[in-house]
Amino acid sequence: MKIETSSSVELSSLLALCLVSLLFFKLVSMKKTRNTAAAALPPGPTAYPIIGSLPQMLMNKPSFQWIHNFMQELNTEIACIRLGRVHVIAVTSPELSREFLKKQDAVFASRPDAVSARLVSDGYLTLALTPAGDQWKKMRKVLVSEVLSTGVFRRLHARRCEEADHLVRYVLNQCQNQHQNGRIDVRDVSRHYCGNVIRKMVFGERFFGGGERDGGPGVEEREHIDGLFTILKFLYGFSIADFVPWLEIFDFDGHKKIVADAVKNVRKYQDPKIDKRMEMWQRGIKKEEEDGDILDVLINLKNLENEPLLSVREIKALILEIMIETVDNPSNAVEWAMAEMINEPKILDKACEELDRVVGKDRLVEESDLPKLNYVKACLRESFRLHPLAPFNVPHVSSEDTVVGGYFIPKASYVVLSRPGLGRNPRIWDDPLKFNPERHIIDETSEVVLTDPELRMLTFSTGRRGCPGIVLGSTLSTMLLARLIQGFSWRPPLDTNCIDLAESEHDLAMAKPLIAHAMPRLDSPIYLQLIGN
Repeated sequence: MKIETSSSVELSSLLALCLVSLLFFKLVSMKKTRNTAAAALPPGPTAYPIIGSLPQMLMNKPSFQWIHNFMQELNTEIACIRLGRVHVIAVTSPELSREFLKKQDAVFASRPDAVSARLVSDGYLTLALTPAGDQWKKMRKVLVSEVLSTGVFRRLHARRCEEADHLVRYVLNQCQNQHQNGRIDVRDVSRHYCGNVIRKMVFGERFFGGGERDGGPGVEEREHIDGLFTILKFLYGFSIADFVPWLEIFDFDGHKKIVADAVKNVRKYQDPKIDKRMEMWQRGIKKEEEDGDILDVLINLKNLENEPLLSVREIKALILEIMIETVDNPSNAVEWAMAEMINEPKILDKACEELDRVVGKDRLVEESDLPKLNYVKACLRESFRLHPLAPFNVPHVSSEDTVVGGYFIPKASYVVLSRPGLGRNPRIWDDPLKFNPERHIIDETSEVVLTDPELRMLTFSTGRRGCPGIVLGSTLSTMLLARLIQGFSWRPPLDTNCIDLAESEHDLAMAKPLIAHAMPRLDSPIYLQLIGN
């Protein structure tokens, strides 16, 4: 009898608890519904039925410039542009950016379905471009735990060193070429250095072909790099079909064909290498090695049943994404930094002085020196702030209705953080259009890093969708800039007094590739040793 009474009490308590819980969640749901219903959308341009603001977007190319101009006219740091049925939320406020990517990170952790992203990721088989779900979780674990792990990064150190030496050797050859007369195409050098490094890390080879006699890229490498930058230019490029999907078949703006052709040109060099390596492992020609490259790592990953974790198709798609993510930001940041520093000799001299003090003049800078090069990294960080390559980050998508900064953000909205809007925000940065590395140096004891968790500028993003390759990207960027300014003296071309810092009309790159005059800066034995190797 006593036991029955106790059980009845427990059951009654459990039922009461369930009723209270249901009532609580109902009240929370009703409150959230009231809050979102009461909030208004962020300000935006006139939106017509069905098509939204697509006509304005099509008449005001490039689209990113139209969005930024509109936000400046309204003096707003958040805007809502309806394109078709999609609400595109553009943000230039660090505080709102933190709410999107930190406070409500779980709500905005997915990606939109876009024609360009689908083509590049081969139907969303990769990480960065893939909407949230099991495939994204699988690939994130692969990248973070296996491909970009500390162990693999250290193991491939020697290969990165080879390419840093090759960089100096190639620029030296250009300086000594009488036809060049010391004129160096810094954009060309920077892009191909990044391409050389990631090809060496992934495939164990610098070139797909034979390269040029002076150490420069051959036809194969140029087509490969050009293809990667074409993809980057049109990836999430405000294509009509992304907002009115049934128009994809017509490809009115040509984006689909351009991206498809670029992907084909890139993969025609990569995929045969992958197929050949797969065959070598299957036939036992290739065996387990301590110094295996990233491709070896991907091929040998196993699931719980000891079967290959990744299909050949997944490996090919993932390697394309790795290539895209490696070449753009480092090369663009270094080109802009070099241009600004050449125009401001005092800044360039101060960076050289730091290299001479930390490294000396009897050897070339190494990766172990990079943590101590605060001023060099401050120059890079300032370049990332002032001169980002992409106008927006890769879009995030809201998984539910929510409120951010008092504004209603509908489910399925695209959220894009403006890189120049954040980095050049006059409310956050003093004299925002001036290249001033000093602003990033807090004191002599604090190390300068290229990331900004407070999102006052956007380099490698943050949150669930933060870039897992921060260490690699930071290392490539810093080593590239450090080797160029340590190994050579730079000035404008002999027929000019300064570098033209105009931006391109179509993106945020320099309107013209940086051409500068270079001369060897260190003692000849250092260069002779490189030539001997």
